Parts: sequence; structure tokens; C-alpha cells
Amino acid sequence: MTSAPLFLHRKLLAFVHQELAAPVTAVGDLAAVLLRRAHTDGPEAFVPDAERIVTASAQLQRLIEQAADARALDGLDDDDDFTAFSARLRHDLRTPINAIKGYGEILSEDARDGGHESLTIELTRLLHAADELLAAIGALAKFGNGAAATTISRGELLPSELVKSVRDSIRLVSASSPDARTAEASSRILVVDDAAANRDLLVRRLARDGHRVEAVDGGRAALARVVQEDFDLLLLDLVMPEMNGFEVLSRLKANAHLRHIPVIMISALDEIDSIAHCIEAGAEDYLPKPFNPILLDARINASLERKRWRDRELAFTRQLQAEKEVSEALLLNILPKTIVERMRQGETVIADRVPEVTILFSDLVGFTPLANRFSPGRTVDLLNQLFSEFDHLASELGLEKIKTIGDAYMVAGGLPEQRSDHAVAVAEMALRMSQVVSETGARVGEPLSMRIGIHSGDVVAGVIGRHKFTYDVWGDTVNTASRLESYGLPSQIHLSAETYRRINHAFRCHSRGPVEIAGKGAMQTYFLAERRN
Repeated sequence: MTSAPLFLHRKLLAFVHQELAAPVTAVGDLAAVLLRRAHTDGPEAFVPDAERIVTASAQLQRLIEQAADARALDGLDDDDDFTAFSARLRHDLRTPINAIKGYGEILSEDARDGGHESLTIELTRLLHAADELLAAIGALAKFGNGAAATTISRGELLPSELVKSVRDSIRLVSASSPDARTAEASSRILVVDDAAANRDLLVRRLARDGHRVEAVDGGRAALARVVQEDFDLLLLDLVMPEMNGFEVLSRLKANAHLRHIPVIMISALDEIDSIAHCIEAGAEDYLPKPFNPILLDARINASLERKRWRDRELAFTRQLQAEKEVSEALLLNILPKTIVERMRQGETVIADRVPEVTILFSDLVGFTPLANRFSPGRTVDLLNQLFSEFDHLASELGLEKIKTIGDAYMVAGGLPEQRSDHAVAVAEMALRMSQVVSETGARVGEPLSMRIGIHSGDVVAGVIGRHKFTYDVWGDTVNTASRLESYGLPSQIHLSAETYRRINHAFRCHSRGPVEIAGKGAMQTYFLAERRN
């Protein structure tokens, strides 16, 4: 051992003997007095917590005896070794102090509320002595460079290869997970700590504040719980065996389904580097052990409040998205999808000449007197049944419903997307419409029939209106299809020669001969019969 490590060796031993041994003994004596007072002056319910304080004090005493043994410093040859040793010692000493302060503060609150003055006095002395010891332990950081972080198993000093595991985890998170850096009563909080006393203290204190608290003893158990259940906050210990807090935090923030859960890191290690890397890795906050109850409550409530705001923002965003989808669905009920997309891209005037389109007009025969006999509700219900079936057919066949006027229904094939089989598709729809009308008439007990007229040619198609949009078609083709419907016969599908030429290969048709049609003169027309086998 060189002179410099030998100097640190002697200095550390002297510090443990002179600065830590006496305060630890004082804490132990005060804990024993407190337990006696709890038996004699306090309610029986105070005794279990007082016994836990005595147990933690005994653990402190054992740790100091181990640290004061010169053999514990054998093998510390350089500054980094002393840094790791002092960091481990600070961590291990703070764990029982956290239990002493935590249980002491809970008892102090209960004693004050219950008017147990003698117990309140003893608890004040104990907590003051614990604070002084905590300050002395903080001075251990002067031995070495004070930057080590280590994974420590409770109750023993671990081999040197485990000393750097938390530091390695920090580097891994910092280097490979850049995306990860991105109190209200009844909040669900998960406490993750391998020390039973710490878990018990946090669960009891948070439950007092109205939170619903669960606790697990390790990182793997925590990850399993958050996958199965919903939590509003995680209190995650930094230094744990098997999987330390940095690894748990890294996995949480790398999971798209879990990264929204806020995490407050807790640890007896108080190095600035550890705190900074926790925050960079995605932690909401960092709490040192032992806990200051006021600071603990403030930071937990602040984290929960931030989560509540994030949840509200997310809910608002989802509501906006749902309303947008409703508006989208309504718009798509009015306009074709491709037309809506063009409007989104900024087109203000949508008008197209489409060279190959087939137009169908239909009209229920004798519907006016039927409507006069029916009640308004029955009339609307009948039309709704028919037109809903027609809409379904149009969607199935890839046709565009243009509009309904009274009991008339108009559909087009070949727009807004052009297709070579537009006439065939419209003819197929006409046959199915006739079948729907016949079946619906039989179902309602009324002899329903429909005239249908079909013509093919070019049209102008576009959107008109500002407040109530309408996608419509104009031109001679539209007028001719309407006239063919008007000059047709009940339960017949009346075709022009232009449509006949486009569908004759697929459907059987019968010539009607030349028909005088107003505004058109004599036209060769046909009746659509059936699809060819």
C-alpha cells in the first residue's frame, strides 16, 4: 500500500471511530428509551414501530462495527477503491436511518395527535440525533472522488465487480436510449424497494394521504406489475440487486405502452451525476433517503398533478380525434373520399369532365298515393329500408350515390374514379334494386314497383355549395337517363343504345324499339332482362 492510500486508510478509520461511532451509539440509546416509553406511557399500537426503530438502530451499530474493523479496508489501493467503499457505506448507513426517521416521524405525528407528551419529547430527541448522524454520514463523500454508484445487497458489502453496475447502467441508458429522456386521493402508486422497512414506511405514509399503494421488492416484479395493472406513479429505488433502478427505468421508458407512467427515483446515493442521469433517462424526480416527509409529499403530489394534466391533455386529444373522425365520416357520407382529399389539399373549385360514365335514375311507381295512405312514420320507414339497401349495393359495387329526391334515387358508375366496367356495374345494381323493391313490397304487404332508366356518356361532375356541400353531375347524359326513367315501364329497367352496347356481352336485353322521348326525338331503347350465364 502506497503512502497516499495508507493516509486515506487511517483517515477513514479515524472518521468512523470519532465522527460516526458516538452518534450511532446515541441513536441506539435513544431508541431503547423510546421503546421503554412506548411500553409504559404509550398505547400498545406504538410498540411495533418502536421495535422497528430499535432493530434499525442495531443494524446501524453492526455496520459501524464492520466499517471500524481495519480488515474491511484491506485491498483498497487507490482513490477509486475508497470512493466505492465510502459510497457503499453511506448507502448502507442511510438505509436503517431512513427506517428510524420514517417510523419516528409517523410515531411523532401519532403521539402529538394523541397528546402523549413524554413520547413526543423522546421522539424529538431521537429524530434530532438521527439528523446529526445523517449529516456526519454525508461527510463520508470526502473520501475519494465521491462519484461511484454501486449495486448493493442489503446487509453485506459486495464484491468489487458489482460496485460499478449502476454506473454501467447509467452509461447504457445515456448512450443507447436517447428517446427515453423524453396528490390526489385514490392515485395508484407502486413502491419498488428491496428493503422491507422502506416499503412499509412508504406504503403507510402514502396510504395516510389517501393513495392506493402497492409494493414489490425488485425490478422484475415491478415490470410484471405495471404490465398487468395501471399505476399513476412509481417510486423506484435506485440500488437493488438483480435489476437496479436504472435498468427498470430504461425498460419502462423504452416501452411505448409504459413510458407514460411517471417515475420518482429514490436512493441513499446522493451523487449529482446519478440524479442527472436519472432525469435524463426519463425520471420525473429524484428523492434522497432518508425521506423528508414534506418534500416527499410535495414531489409526489407535483408528479401526480403533472400526470393528471398529461392525462387530461391526452383525453382532450382523443376527444378531438374522435370528433374529427365523426366529422370525417359525415363528410364522406356527403362527398366521395377522393373529392374530400382534393379539398384538403386546397382545391377550392372542383369540377371535372368525365368522358365515360353511366347514370341510373329510379322512381317508385304510385308512391304518392301510397304515402297519402301511410302515416308519416311508416312512409319514412319504408323509404329508409329501400334506400339503405340501395346504399349498401352502391358501396358493394363501387358506385357513387349522387342523391335522392323524394322517392327517386340516382347513382353513377365511373366517377370520381374512372373504371372500364361502369355500365356493367350499374346494370348489376339495377337488377338488384328491382329485387330489393319486390322483396320489400312482399314484406310490408304492398305491391311495390320501380321504373329505372340508364344511359352512358360523358358528364360534368363537381362540388357545389359552401355550407352544405353537394357532389353532383350535369350534362346531356344525366338528362337522357332521367328521361329514360320517365318513359320507362313499371318494374322495367330502361336502357339507351349507348348503355346496351356496353353491357350486351354480360346481360340479356330485349329491344323495345324506337321510342319518342321529349327533347330527344326517337331513340332506340332496350329493357334489361338478366345476367348471362
